[in-house]
Amino acid sequence: MVAYRDGSVLAQLGSPDMRTPIAYTLAWPDRMPAPTRPLDLAALGRLTFEAPDELRFPALRLTRSALQQGGASPTILNAANEVAVHAFLERAIGFLDIARMVERTLESLGGNRIDSLEDVHHFDHEARELAGRMVGGGRAQAI
Repeated sequence: MVAYRDGSVLAQLGSPDMRTPIAYTLAWPDRMPAPTRPLDLAALGRLTFEAPDELRFPALRLTRSALQQGGASPTILNAANEVAVHAFLERAIGFLDIARMVERTLESLGGNRIDSLEDVHHFDHEARELAGRMVGGGRAQAI
């Protein structure tokens, strides 16, 4: 959902089926039919929303914080996350280590300004290097 300044909210709704976003990706920028049932809001009856638990989902807390902090923090978060997810997929770290690695990387490098494209490349590189050094011995080091 996207919230606008005027208070309105625009939502993209569909059946909970990954074939829809896969079809979107394959056909982008166009749309193609997906082999999914259409969303039937009348049959669904109602939508229920709850505030996400940021203790249970620490990556959400980290992302919101990086966006609020601005500067190099979103770049650092993204780079560290990519390294951590890759390490997880390679079975070098556990799933819960992903957010811990990202958080440690943000704590070490966050808070810096971005004034140029060179700065973006610099902080991306630094975050990847630092997160990469945390991976070792089957678990993320210094976590």
